[in-house]
Amino acid sequence: MFSDSYPPIEVSLSDLPYQVIDEEIYIPISDGTRLAARIWKPVASRTEIFPSILEYIPYRKRDDTRIRDEEQHAYLAGHGYVCVRVDMRGSGDSEGIQLDEYLPIEQQDGLEIIDWLSKQIWSNGNVGMFGLSWGGITSLQLATHRPPALKAIVPVGASVDRYYDDGAYFVGGLAGETIGWGGVMFALNGRPPDPVIYGNEWRDAWMKRLEEPPLFMKTWLEHQQRDDYWLQGSVCTDYSRIKIPVYAVSGWTDCWPNTVMRLMKNLTSTRKGLIGPWSHLYPNRAMPGPGVNFLDEMLRWFDRWLKGIENGIEDEPMLTLFRQEDVPVDPCHNWRDGVWLDAQSWPDESLMYREIWLSPEGTSDSPAQGQMSINSPQSTGMMSGDYMPGYGDIRNAQMPGDQRNEDAGSLCFDMPIQKVPLDIIGTTTAEFEVSSDAGNGLLAVRLCDVAQDGSSTLITYGVMNLAQRDGREVQASVVPDERYCISLTLNDTAYRILKGHKLRIAVSNAMWPIAWPVADKHNLTVHLAGSRIILPNVELKQSDDDRVIFQPSRVAETSKVSVLEPDLPSRTILEDLTTGKRTLTIRNNFGKTHLSSSDLMISGFTQDQFEISNTDVHSATADYQFSKRYKRDGWDVETFGKMTMTCDQDAFFLRGEVRALEDGKEICCRRWDERIPRKGF
Repeated sequence: MFSDSYPPIEVSLSDLPYQVIDEEIYIPISDGTRLAARIWKPVASRTEIFPSILEYIPYRKRDDTRIRDEEQHAYLAGHGYVCVRVDMRGSGDSEGIQLDEYLPIEQQDGLEIIDWLSKQIWSNGNVGMFGLSWGGITSLQLATHRPPALKAIVPVGASVDRYYDDGAYFVGGLAGETIGWGGVMFALNGRPPDPVIYGNEWRDAWMKRLEEPPLFMKTWLEHQQRDDYWLQGSVCTDYSRIKIPVYAVSGWTDCWPNTVMRLMKNLTSTRKGLIGPWSHLYPNRAMPGPGVNFLDEMLRWFDRWLKGIENGIEDEPMLTLFRQEDVPVDPCHNWRDGVWLDAQSWPDESLMYREIWLSPEGTSDSPAQGQMSINSPQSTGMMSGDYMPGYGDIRNAQMPGDQRNEDAGSLCFDMPIQKVPLDIIGTTTAEFEVSSDAGNGLLAVRLCDVAQDGSSTLITYGVMNLAQRDGREVQASVVPDERYCISLTLNDTAYRILKGHKLRIAVSNAMWPIAWPVADKHNLTVHLAGSRIILPNVELKQSDDDRVIFQPSRVAETSKVSVLEPDLPSRTILEDLTTGKRTLTIRNNFGKTHLSSSDLMISGFTQDQFEISNTDVHSATADYQFSKRYKRDGWDVETFGKMTMTCDQDAFFLRGEVRALEDGKEICCRRWDERIPRKGF
């Protein structure tokens, strides 16, 4: 069967076709701003020219992604590419200020970088892009502008819809967990450039980063519907703008598992997709495994479209996916059993659907009569796992746990025990008829795999705010006790429910902290005659395990990292029996490490805390803290960020703080105290 080489095998640069050199450079932008880049070049004759591969993100090449960059860019460069890792405007060692995510100026900078790369003396004029998360989204966005030199992209863990998938309004609800993302971004922005690279003006640049940017989360809360703010930069508004080959990659436990199938369905250009069991990391490092040989597969894609090598990759199956089975309920698991399957196109011609109607007895093959109501404990959802699991470390306990406690706070509709396996592959739709006894309402639907011992594994889920039943762009009124027909899609998945197990459809009106509670405590009534789920399935062939992607994964060797103090992650749920509040705390202490190649000692932590009372929708509190410290002889700096969000019936309240310390002394402190009216949320 498939290789279980995991993590990747490190390869000495001397074993690659080309020797590699790297250097720090600045790329000039037309408005006078200089963007910092680290560039890896093959050592070759003066007459030999190469394509370029660009990764363009705001996550500090000097330290945050340094080791990952060396693994990947040096490896690609050793195969005959000039690889460039650029810090976005206002991040890392680049000049300028970053004022928000995905702004037009960010895209314009990217277009200028691509043009600059294509005109260098070592360039053959062709540029490719790859990137994870923000970098994957950026590669898709830049492709829509059709710069002539950009020939192919590999977006990983990316999003095509900034509203539905990205930061604040994740999967249809105002996500409590994205408060942390809003907090991390303004804290990340407040870190200084490295004086070794930036020069003597580094402190002035640091002060501008601390003093000028707005509070990102405030901006996001001011746009509670899917308006032009979110549509700018959302690829899904017009897929036809992308004309170049796209190889899209994601994982079932990534926060954006739907992107690959959407791109396969909607793009008309040459495209290819890969979906594994992974979290929000590159698939040769992500957990849970099995991983894949990502870099060699990406090389084949770029060899075909940037070098013109006829390797046949475009003739292989359009979509390769991992069908999971019997997933552990242990939130620390690092491996999933299953099988790799291939689809020649997507949607595959064998795609079929099965209707499952809700009934008082569980499920049926036809509509049933009656109604059932639920008022879920507001902490329902705490065992759903991280919305963006992104650490390759099982101690973080980021996967969903046993859903039995969540099921206890939900209406559960169980299918009979399976006599044969039941496969779910694709996009599940839930069509419900519901009513609320208040002026708003929330519908959350989970599919779970119930084993013979009663344990319940989360397969997929979806959320709908009843005020958005007519579209994400609309804030519709909710009339108490009026019936509404709701249609929502659950996250894409590929999953096999084994013989002896059963499928559970769990319905709740709370899913904290995935979805912030709506403004009123309410009873949600499900009217059974109009309520069903539509399960997808396809008949796919098992993948050929001799393909390059399933061979042992390889990365380049990296510079030395010394662990001076180990990291100490923790994840706890506490319940105060006196107040009735439950608190989920996720802490990642980064420990203390030393990067030899940049002579930096790095330490810090993040902490997310989500608190709520089971009986009070206005008790929701999301608190985020972040700290990062950088130190070498003669340089000791630290940035600390904190953000807290609360609410009442009418408004959200944001309290934020960012502080900067130099040599242990505070040199800057900004605070925010904002009130933003609720608009349907």
